[in-house]
Amino acid sequence: MNRIVTGAAALNQIPLDWDGNRRRAVAAVKEAKESGVGYLCLPELALSGYGCEDMFLAPEVGERALDSLVKFAAECEDIVVAVGVPLWFESSVYNAVALIADGQIVGVVAKQNLAGDGLHYEPRWFKPWTEGQVESVKIAGKKVPLGDLVFDIGGVRLGFEICEDAWVANRPGTRLARRGVDLIFNPSASHFAFGKQIVRERFVLEGSRAFACGYVYANLLGNEAGRIIYDGGTVIACGGEYVAEGRRFSFHDHVLTAATIDLNLTRLHQARQVSHRPLLGESDALTVSLDFVPGWKGPFTTSGAVADHAEDLKEEEFTRIMALGLFDYLRKSYSGGFVVSLSGGADSAATAVLVKLMIDLALDDLGEERFREKLGHIRFDERAYPEQLLSCVYQATRNSSETTRSAAETVAKAIGADYQEWDVDSLVEGYRKIVEEGIGRDLTWEDDDIALQNIQARVRAPGVWMLTNIRNALLLSTSNRSEAAVGYATMDGDTSGGLSPISGIDKAFLRQWLTWIETEGRKPDIDPIPELTVINVQAPTAELRPTEEKQTDETDLMPYPILDAIERLAIRDKKLPVEVWERMCESLPDHDPQVIKGWVTKFFRLWSRNQWKRERYAPGFHVDDKNLDPKTWCRFPILSSGFRDELRELDSL
Repeated sequence: MNRIVTGAAALNQIPLDWDGNRRRAVAAVKEAKESGVGYLCLPELALSGYGCEDMFLAPEVGERALDSLVKFAAECEDIVVAVGVPLWFESSVYNAVALIADGQIVGVVAKQNLAGDGLHYEPRWFKPWTEGQVESVKIAGKKVPLGDLVFDIGGVRLGFEICEDAWVANRPGTRLARRGVDLIFNPSASHFAFGKQIVRERFVLEGSRAFACGYVYANLLGNEAGRIIYDGGTVIACGGEYVAEGRRFSFHDHVLTAATIDLNLTRLHQARQVSHRPLLGESDALTVSLDFVPGWKGPFTTSGAVADHAEDLKEEEFTRIMALGLFDYLRKSYSGGFVVSLSGGADSAATAVLVKLMIDLALDDLGEERFREKLGHIRFDERAYPEQLLSCVYQATRNSSETTRSAAETVAKAIGADYQEWDVDSLVEGYRKIVEEGIGRDLTWEDDDIALQNIQARVRAPGVWMLTNIRNALLLSTSNRSEAAVGYATMDGDTSGGLSPISGIDKAFLRQWLTWIETEGRKPDIDPIPELTVINVQAPTAELRPTEEKQTDETDLMPYPILDAIERLAIRDKKLPVEVWERMCESLPDHDPQVIKGWVTKFFRLWSRNQWKRERYAPGFHVDDKNLDPKTWCRFPILSSGFRDELRELDSL
């Protein structure tokens, strides 16, 4: 057998959804068999879901995972399938992949390198497997080999790198190549981050070249567990050349990518490599041999276009991943739609527009019938989808302007949302009067600035929450990453919501994206929205002080691009105040160093004071690996010295 058909399937799974996860995996297997695929790779932990968190430590979860694996294997006749599953062995849990051939579980490989940086916490739940170690585990009463295995299935030698295994310097693939594998399967749960796909493509391509084999990479798809979104992006390469790549950002339950691999060609590459040193004298226990040969249903046409491998436009990636994340959150939370408190500014406008784009892209990908089916918990009527799934409310006080009111109305109408206007000024004044009577004095802007600003934002929350409850919907918080860094947000006011989708996005990029959506978009399915000019011409403002003060965000804080640059140095790169100031002075030679010093000092002070706010933000989407979410990436103490000594040193310079 010289030519084989390999496949990789991206799956949209849900943690602990045993029947649903298995059903979607079986559907991918069925399509693979119909397409003539003989060797199929499914994603990491596909049967349990990757995002089970501490439930991986529950013994019963391990039992259910094995039960699901046995049931799944029975659906895999006449094909070789690799599927990820959590495995209990010797009172420890392993991130494992089971190989199934013709309906039988023939062996299990455990992950050797666990992901424990950034937003990953695998070492909390799993143990790493030791290189070269082989044991056996009982599955459905039968002993199955477990460990650092190579499989010889009908003369095709197959090995594994499981996600993080391929991202480390000492890749298992190096040893697999010495063991003469024809194929390396990489079942992954690799979350989306800007520009990340091109990195994946590189290690797949380089792995196929350096190891002189076929390399099949499968990934998860969609918003699996709430915060992390997977873009799919399956890749197949052979001998240093791309063969096929699956479509990313799909709204379907699975995406299958398949390609033919010429084994004689890969073996020729191995023979030609002067550096290739076969691993001789290896124990027979490290290889599982089977006579099974999958059926050939040719002729076969490669599925999945080969990408041009240029880095995708960040604005387009953002649009597609946010749309997919919102759609999955909507259907998996069984919400009736979304509600946005539309202020007439950039953040709330961007949030509302993303919901509109979610609808457009999902309809374009799924078609109306499948769109309705996937949102089957929602009772649709004859209104347009944006009006049914998105309600926007503009809530005015005496400090609100006609500019923002008109902008909010313009945006809401442009995207087809349900739109209302409420005057909440009497509520603000009611609270003011109650407090003034309680403390025995009048409140003034000179003495009570923050209190008078915040009550306006907080008063807007109860009504919009009430509307959200009436619509059985999900309230979207509109706070962005730049505001989160310095606490420029009112808790229980503009931070109110069950989901904070843009909390990982800095304000400078958000404004850049809004301009892109206004003027360009991306054909054929992301149409520009020219009405957004009413947002983009404004200077961002909270509109909480009297209008004659002409309040803007950047006069309250600092220019947003500068704030974001300081945040990257201080939080991403962990630089202390003096070095941050020096770096900023280097990058801003035309600015007064004393002014820059003031901005750096303000940032560190506000960052330290507002960790408690970041702890209370609603869940947000991770679209940038270096984010501020204390629950998954950026840990910082709620109480600290506030960099007192470091800022004193900066001040003395």
